[in-house]
Amino acid sequence: MGNICATFSPPKPVVKQPENTFPNPPPLSISSNRWFRTRSSRREKVGESMSSEQALVAAAALFQKHPMDCSFDRSTSLRQPPSGRKNRNVLPRSSSSRARSLTDPLLQPHQLVNQDIKLDDLETNHFVLVHGGGFGAWCWYKTIALLEEVGYRATAIDLTGSGVHSFDPNSITDLSQYVQPLTDFLEKLPDGEKVILVGHDFGGACISYAMELFHFKIAKAVFIAAAMLSDGQNTLDMFSLQAGADDVMRQAQVFVYANGNDNAPTTIELKKPLLKDLFFNQTTAKDVALASVSMRPIPFPPVLEKLRLSETKYGSVRRFYIQTLNDNAIPVSIQETLIERSPPEQVFILKGADHSPFFSKPQALHRLLVEISKTKKP
Repeated sequence: MGNICATFSPPKPVVKQPENTFPNPPPLSISSNRWFRTRSSRREKVGESMSSEQALVAAAALFQKHPMDCSFDRSTSLRQPPSGRKNRNVLPRSSSSRARSLTDPLLQPHQLVNQDIKLDDLETNHFVLVHGGGFGAWCWYKTIALLEEVGYRATAIDLTGSGVHSFDPNSITDLSQYVQPLTDFLEKLPDGEKVILVGHDFGGACISYAMELFHFKIAKAVFIAAAMLSDGQNTLDMFSLQAGADDVMRQAQVFVYANGNDNAPTTIELKKPLLKDLFFNQTTAKDVALASVSMRPIPFPPVLEKLRLSETKYGSVRRFYIQTLNDNAIPVSIQETLIERSPPEQVFILKGADHSPFFSKPQALHRLLVEISKTKKP
């Protein structure tokens, strides 16, 4: 995701009809009649996106087969308000002066965290991983492997129309429909069981929605370069903070109007040649290849939906934010603004990480997730 509120002046787009395999959704009711349009030259067939499952299996096998035993690059730092600080909106910057590393070599789990992790002492050892717009559960394969190696439980969710979930993204009409696989999972958790929710990118808005409904089942929430919104905001509001006529996201976006030009866009597609610069500028070629065959269109109506978040529910969940400093999709300036507007309990900085740290900095990200899981209530 990125700055999707930009002004476009393209030729009149071609109307694209949804595939016959999926039912047409009801018309989307939106107050504004102004929509920025661009011509879409293609639409992925749903069948093509199913190759992501095969790509995930192959990538996971390669990851397990070729671990490298190298020294750990300490590329993370923590920003935390000092105790007693009255102004929660002011967060000190990290004093770390280490050079950013563009690599994050694969390590054995015992090199990342202490082997004496006492899982029984944790409030929960179960991570639930929620992908960003266009991504799917496949993007977490390294994170899952690293967490499970040290005894944690990890569940990655495919949101509706994402990953291998067989639903046409153009038929998604609201946020509740898009997030339903996550809310269904949380609803079925046994009484008394809690999880740590992790949201990336647009997944931040999705976990916020779930936090409002199931706050009593969520021990902590981790936002990774994510939409951490306030009550009454939508994701479009977040990206409107960024302006610039030549940014990569603006160039990469293609709006699809499956319900006709007189209606709102149904999805946003991203041009594959620009994916590396946008999401994976620090990521290895093999993971860029995995993403290029696995990413699917981003449903547009959920991006417009304003969240309803209360202090007694959403606000009762402990929140943590992980910043990615080499991010071209959600720049640091936007991440900083989100943090200042709604300060979380702790802020971590992930140096040398692009918008997809689960690929570009998997071990450093793993280390932070474990550290967050062990963080006691202040």
